[in-house]
Amino acid sequence: MMNKNRLKRIVKIQNITLENTKKGVTQQWVYDNLIYPQFFISQSTYYEYLRIPAKALLHKYDKNN
Repeated sequence: MMNKNRLKRIVKIQNITLENTKKGVTQQWVYDNLIYPQFFISQSTYYEYLRIPAKALLHKYDKNN
């Protein structure tokens, strides 16, 4: 299981992506202009983070601790 801080970071990245793609920009634009400058993660890591059900895992983590 991932640690709590990493899950929080993933949720933040997912929220930034969701907010901006709803406005009509692509995930690639979000990565290039918002995610990489702030988090310095690779594109493959970014897409991996988008696939993780981080909110559910964070809720489960909080419930168990």
